Amino acid sequence: MSEQNKDRVSQPAPLSIRQAIGLQAPEGAEWSRIHGFQYAQLRKRMGVRAASHLFGFLLVAFILWGMVEPALIGAWGIALALAVALAAREDRNAARAETGHYGIDDMRRHAVASAAKGVIWGIGLMLFARTGGANQLPIVWSIPAVLILATSASRYSAPLGSMAFAVAAGAGGLIAALIAGDLLLLTVIAFTVIFAVFGSIENARVAVSARINETAFMEKSEVVSMLLREFEEGQADWLWQIDPRRRLKSVSPRFAYALGRSADDAEGKLFFELISGKDWTSTADADGLREFADKLKRKEPFSDLVIRVTIRGTERWWEISGAPILDDSGKFQGFRGVGSDVTEQRESSEKIARLARYDTLTQLPNRLMLNESLGEALQYAAHWRTRCAFLMIDLDRFKSINDSLGHLVGDQLLAQVAGRLKSLTGQGELCGRLGGDEFAVVLRDASDRKRVHFLAKAIIEQLSEPYQIENQILYVGASVGSAIGPRDGKTVEELLRNADLALYRAKDAGGNEHCEYEPSLHANAEEKRQLEFSLRHALEQEELSLNYQPVVDAHTEEVVSFEALVRWNSKKHGFVSPGKFIPLAEDTRLIVPIGTWVMQQACNEAAANWPKNVKVNINVSPEQLLEPEFASTVIRALSHSGLDPKRLEIEVTESIFLRDASIARKALEQCMALGCQVALDDFGTGYSSLGYLRKLKFSTIKVDRSFVQGAAQQARESIAIIRAVVAMAESLDMTTTAEGVENEEEAELVRKLGCNKIQGYHFGRPMPAADARLLFASAAPGKDRKSA
Repeated sequence: MSEQNKDRVSQPAPLSIRQAIGLQAPEGAEWSRIHGFQYAQLRKRMGVRAASHLFGFLLVAFILWGMVEPALIGAWGIALALAVALAAREDRNAARAETGHYGIDDMRRHAVASAAKGVIWGIGLMLFARTGGANQLPIVWSIPAVLILATSASRYSAPLGSMAFAVAAGAGGLIAALIAGDLLLLTVIAFTVIFAVFGSIENARVAVSARINETAFMEKSEVVSMLLREFEEGQADWLWQIDPRRRLKSVSPRFAYALGRSADDAEGKLFFELISGKDWTSTADADGLREFADKLKRKEPFSDLVIRVTIRGTERWWEISGAPILDDSGKFQGFRGVGSDVTEQRESSEKIARLARYDTLTQLPNRLMLNESLGEALQYAAHWRTRCAFLMIDLDRFKSINDSLGHLVGDQLLAQVAGRLKSLTGQGELCGRLGGDEFAVVLRDASDRKRVHFLAKAIIEQLSEPYQIENQILYVGASVGSAIGPRDGKTVEELLRNADLALYRAKDAGGNEHCEYEPSLHANAEEKRQLEFSLRHALEQEELSLNYQPVVDAHTEEVVSFEALVRWNSKKHGFVSPGKFIPLAEDTRLIVPIGTWVMQQACNEAAANWPKNVKVNINVSPEQLLEPEFASTVIRALSHSGLDPKRLEIEVTESIFLRDASIARKALEQCMALGCQVALDDFGTGYSSLGYLRKLKFSTIKVDRSFVQGAAQQARESIAIIRAVVAMAESLDMTTTAEGVENEEEAELVRKLGCNKIQGYHFGRPMPAADARLLFASAAPGKDRKSA
């Protein structure tokens, strides 16, 4: 771009007519600061304008006396006086324009008042032209013409008012000239008005432009004054000056205070000795001081140089700028500059940097720093053709402790875990917290594969040791997944993903295990991803169905209920085991819509096709119970199906008490209030819920199949547990159901041990709804069920 074009681009756009005369504020400016100032000046010449019109009236009266009726002249004079008074009042009101309380409407009223004066002059000219003053009309016209031109040229007038007065008076003059038949006068009047209007616009444009420039200059002056005032009043900034020998001179009190000395004591001292001691080159963080000394030696200007100084034994951080001083002959006279103490800002920056890379709870490196360290380890391994490793650690059973004992105890447990991890890592190994109860270790050099395995085992053993927190002994375990770089991943993201897959496998194996990444894990993860995708569309594609397994009376062997069990026959994957897709549904919360569908379908089947004495048992996941609308889901299923609430038994496992127990309890109590029954499934295999047996009125306790099989093998512990459960249930007016009974011997055993109901393959496998209905058509239900 040429210099000419640059100048053209930098010039402001010309003012429009509306901006010049005040109907619009100039771009980027305030109306009150530009046009308000102009209107505020009107009051200063208010008397002069009134006197001018009065003098004009006297001249007209003198010229036309004897030619026009005195009464007409007098009436016209009174009208002119009223118009002048109205205009004077508007001039006086315009004095407040610069304060910002004078708007467009006020400006228009002022223009109307000015126009009123012009109208009165115009009416007078027309009357005089018709009543004997036509011969004197050119002389009479000269009086308002002078007023028009004076108003247009005056800096104490408003352009819009001047234009209104000129147009109004000129219009009357033109009509008067037509009446008198004076075409020359008509032409003069027309050109007078046109010149007056354009003159007002141009004068206004010049005045407004000047005002804009003046305002901009004043704003810049205010900014400079403010900056100078802030610098003078600031507490952290000071001026410094040294002579050619680097000795301080003209030490100000503020600079002396920064040096921890008096001004007289600092005067003439070597600058470097005061801020760093005699041997400053041997101090830590001397790079800034070296650069400072180098700039002084080369006599080069510098700015915003951060140096670490020692003032009276206290370390501080300064930010200084300076430039060499030269006399008129160009001889070097020293340095002069400004400086400020930035210790607090520096400490804040370091604190922020630490917070960005360290976990506040455990004081271990966080995910960001672990990722950075892993990236550096991968670069190191690639450069030296060696290996690095990444260990991902997840605590087993931590969630149950955190939920049952509270986050405060959980946080203390995590802090102790961090301490143990830190004690296990050595040189070249960095441990940190990824988030929640997940930790990680980065091994910079993992050429010794045994070290990875040894460290993983040590982590599992150490973290599995008991923890004492608030007079409680707590136990958690640890699962570890590891990935080796660059073999298992050449990027940070790949290693993180593969270590996570290995950790997932360790968790699936039951925890307290270390698993290394294998390529097959990726295939399993991909299979899981595809299963999840298909499961999300299983309901809409009608791939889900229900099977029903009978539950019989232990003594009469009559069917008392059916347990509804969901099955998935995928169009893409074929039949998928419940053991595979149910956990997937719970992890992805798809269990909520699936559970709602199961509830409605099972209630519909029981209400439409079963005897009224046969109940339906429906398993409910903890994820469903945590839904605020769970009770509403049950109500809808019962109302749409017409099923008696007493025929619905909701089965829950002990795991519901590991999450938010209060929400689960409230949801179950709402269902009980409807008349539904609640059964506790898999009792004794997980979290101890004896307290909830007392608080919640369960209808049935289901004895897990592992205890039934143990009792069948004459395991004393299993037999004792079944007897204890039966006795406890009887004392709490609950029934017991033995699960997993597969033969007559097991059925007879649990019957003798006191179980009320039996469920298992011996009496029927899970079957489609049509097969379940056939059981009710048999005349000998007990015999037929055994053969089912």
